[in-house]
Amino acid sequence: MTQTASGRPLTPWLLIIPSFMLALFIISYPLFNIVNQSVHDVSRFGLLRDFNGLENFRTVFADPVFMETVWRTLWWTLGVVGGTVLVSVPIALILHQDFYGRGIARTIVMLPWSVSLTMTAIVWRWAFNDEYGMVNVTLQKLGLISGPIHWLATADWAFPVEIGVGILVSVPFTVTIFLGGLSSVPSDIYEAARLDGASRWQQFRRLTLPLLRPFINMAVVLNVIYVFNSFPIIWVMTQGGPSNSTHILVTYLYELGFRLGRPGEAAAVSLVMLAILMCFTVLYVRMQPKESEGA
Repeated sequence: MTQTASGRPLTPWLLIIPSFMLALFIISYPLFNIVNQSVHDVSRFGLLRDFNGLENFRTVFADPVFMETVWRTLWWTLGVVGGTVLVSVPIALILHQDFYGRGIARTIVMLPWSVSLTMTAIVWRWAFNDEYGMVNVTLQKLGLISGPIHWLATADWAFPVEIGVGILVSVPFTVTIFLGGLSSVPSDIYEAARLDGASRWQQFRRLTLPLLRPFINMAVVLNVIYVFNSFPIIWVMTQGGPSNSTHILVTYLYELGFRLGRPGEAAAVSLVMLAILMCFTVLYVRMQPKESEGA
């Protein structure tokens, strides 16, 4: 068998070269096109005109809506991911217990995962309708509000409502990850802890949480990437309105490229999004050795 200079077999590396080259092409070709568009004056129909350097970036950063959108995207990602983890941990702990009907309970929790995000957003848009939506009708019948609340037409309400919907749709996936983590924890350590007199809270804090940490990290990373680029909830429920108060970067990019006919600036925004995700990835990778050292 052919070997490298270090004595390792060369055949496995030769076998993965075609896949690697294909993956490299799939990634690099769109990236090249985006970079090329971001430094050109581009017509509404995608025709490249004159080279204009960083003009598209200057225009985007000079737009006050863009900077507000960047901060809102960070709040959106932090709120949805943080809320999802906080909600999913207790749900996973309950579903991990052995009780009658656990299979049905797990199915009910996982069922929303089988519905497309766009359909889910349409249902929630109906639920938060001002006049006949389920939320207003229920709250009025319970006597909690005296009149309908304009949930999606008010800047103060629309974005928190969308964060809440984002948390609900992210819970099934995150609970699945946590259930996988909990199933890998040996039960004998809990028996030993109980014999030592540890309370349920002490077992959770000293055993469950540390052992679940790798799965929490994985859920955070995957959810950050997914939520940061999530488009359907915001666009279906409010389309970035009212008055651009619910735009995140991906909806702002879509509006620039397809509604306002400014694909060059949309390409610049997409590169900014890529840079933010790269920063997060580098930060996460740098944190891993510290966690290992701490362990």
